Amino acid sequence: MPSPSAVLSIVGNLLVLIMAVKRSSKLKPPEFHHWLGGHATCVYYGLAGFFFGVASIMNLVIMAIVRFIVSLNMHSPREVSWRNAKLLCVWIWIYALLWALLPLLGWGHYGPEPFGLSCTLAWGDMKEESVSFIISLFVFNLALPSVVIICCYFGIAIKLYVTYKKLGISYNRMPNTIKIHRRLLIIAVLISMGFIGSWTPYGLVSLWSIFRDSRSIPPEVSLLPCMFAKTSTVYNPLIYYFFSHTFKLEVRKLCLSWPMVRVCHLSNPADDNPIYVRDWRLRGELVYHPS
Repeated sequence: MPSPSAVLSIVGNLLVLIMAVKRSSKLKPPEFHHWLGGHATCVYYGLAGFFFGVASIMNLVIMAIVRFIVSLNMHSPREVSWRNAKLLCVWIWIYALLWALLPLLGWGHYGPEPFGLSCTLAWGDMKEESVSFIISLFVFNLALPSVVIICCYFGIAIKLYVTYKKLGISYNRMPNTIKIHRRLLIIAVLISMGFIGSWTPYGLVSLWSIFRDSRSIPPEVSLLPCMFAKTSTVYNPLIYYFFSHTFKLEVRKLCLSWPMVRVCHLSNPADDNPIYVRDWRLRGELVYHPS
């Protein structure tokens, strides 16, 4: 039987929802109209979102290129040392930071989004003086990365198909190296395509606001691509959970051990485990950190 506090909580919150629906036309909280913080917090919020967004897609680009290089020879993959992996990570974050700082230096600027609830690059306010920045941003941080990712994974898929046909054996008798490449390819493609698919509508609406009057875009239309883009970090754990047996097993172990706090041990390195990096000198393959 539910406790009195549980009943009170359910009834109380239900009454709040009913009143909010019945009197929605009279509710006018400030967050319905504008950014609650000042200019400094708006700039910080926009810079952080832009910085992590660029870093995320560049991480996917580097991941695709590395996996393509590795797949050139399935049986004797090229080694990628820990030092090179760290240098690539540093390059990604420096690249993202440089792009995020450009609006502070006068090439573009940050401001509230059209619907007013959050801040990002002020697409609608950037006209003649900042068109070059927006076009460069769209080309170098969305269009070209998308092309590179698609080409790399298409090349990997062709290589796996050719290797599979040459072996002429069933999937169950396929070498573990080929199986791991196949599993990682599926996960990487899903993550990359999800990221590109979620950010493309946002990029298109942003371009529209530059070349046309941004006020012609209804707030509801400008809000949906933004919400869709920010879900790009939500589905990654779902992809790992449903497509990686090892990740699912580790999550279940963690849940079973709750509330005791302890570090889950890594499972058999021969299994599909996309959440850590293996030393190439031991296994001859790279498993990536997702963004």
